[in-house]
Amino acid sequence: MLTLFGHRDTNRSHCDGISRRHFIKIGGMAAGGLSLAQLLQLEARAGTGASHKAIINVYLPGGPSHLDMFDMKPDAPTEVRGEFRPTGTNVPGIRICELFPRMAKMMDKFAIIRSLADSDGLHDCHQCMTGRKRRDRAPQGGWPMLGSMVSKLQGSRPGVPANVSLMYPTGNRTWGEAGTATFLGPSHDPIQLVGKDPHARATDMALQGISLERLRDRDQLLSSFDRFRREADTTGAMKSLDVFHQQAMDILSGTGLLDALDLSKESPHILERYGQNDPKYQRDGAPKMIRNFLVARRLVQAGARVVSLNYSRWDWHGGDGMNFPRSREEFPLLDQGLSALVTDLHERGLDRDVSVVVWGEFGRTPKLNRLNSRDHWPRANFALLAGGGMRTGQVIGATDRLGADVAERPVTFQEIFATLYHNIGIDVRTATVQDNQGRPQYLVDAGVQPIRELI
Repeated sequence: MLTLFGHRDTNRSHCDGISRRHFIKIGGMAAGGLSLAQLLQLEARAGTGASHKAIINVYLPGGPSHLDMFDMKPDAPTEVRGEFRPTGTNVPGIRICELFPRMAKMMDKFAIIRSLADSDGLHDCHQCMTGRKRRDRAPQGGWPMLGSMVSKLQGSRPGVPANVSLMYPTGNRTWGEAGTATFLGPSHDPIQLVGKDPHARATDMALQGISLERLRDRDQLLSSFDRFRREADTTGAMKSLDVFHQQAMDILSGTGLLDALDLSKESPHILERYGQNDPKYQRDGAPKMIRNFLVARRLVQAGARVVSLNYSRWDWHGGDGMNFPRSREEFPLLDQGLSALVTDLHERGLDRDVSVVVWGEFGRTPKLNRLNSRDHWPRANFALLAGGGMRTGQVIGATDRLGADVAERPVTFQEIFATLYHNIGIDVRTATVQDNQGRPQYLVDAGVQPIRELI
């Protein structure tokens, strides 16, 4: 594992003085060598790795309110409709929250699913990362996450790993983990580019002196990578690697991944479009790293196949996190980040190749609670999709007049996963992966197909 540690923290640190909140790990080592080597070797044999198809999976931790964002009920009673008004969009008949003005002007580039009907009801990201409920029957070890499936079936492209995570650790542990490859093996685990690793080992290779705060310092970052290369050469480690291990080392210590993370390469105009980060720590939530939408675009453009990221915290029951005051803060930031990302993809001709999905683990109660907020509600949920060559500018499904239950065209998480797999070039009717027992496992349940309205 290649780990970039942050500054020393005398208040909250390990015995070595390094705070767990301030390091970045890049890559992993499987038993016997660099994990990416297996990917590259398989890619060379299969002739894969040329596709530019990719997925950006945006998880909103905590359960964002469908009723206050993309499934508003302006004619419902006051205790249901809330404080916000719907606004028209550039697609006749589609109305969304007034706090999403940028997206409203480009709604033809989004598709809204208002009838996500099978939310598990658990407060974690498992379903958004695997498509499966926790209680679903699973092979030994559990179901792999989306990026691991794609990594196994399509491999990595030169210079950038297939499966990349920008998931920040959270107080709620399961809001900040993209998941693992489980039975596919650690070589297909997501490459974690932010956050902390509670299982870091003493054998991990490390680049000391690099923190999240210093990632923008390209000279310092390059210096650390150069120092890592020189030390590897001095010890003879580089000479002992075969060609595939060498390619894996190039991913970890070369310029492909580094360049994708270097936002100084972007024009001021593009940076301004995405807005400014708010990296303040949030209890039980991810920081508002709005420019991670830009990092995600740069990663898929550089060759990553699946990028998973979490953004902010959306679990607002009341008290100091009341639903409507927080929404007034959060919705415009999300509006800016998502509209910038989708605009960017279209301007660069990536809109047919890169699929974007935005969702949370469940919706919110139709009736406001005594604190003027909404509680957990798995019976109705939403998803927002863009790119991937999909037929956008439409709404799929509907809830009843109170937003309590799905009334038309129920959609499942697995259907959305099937759609994403289809967009990236994987046929869910035939594609399988082998579990630990050597048995083939399909990516979705039998009979689940991509959403016909989108493809």
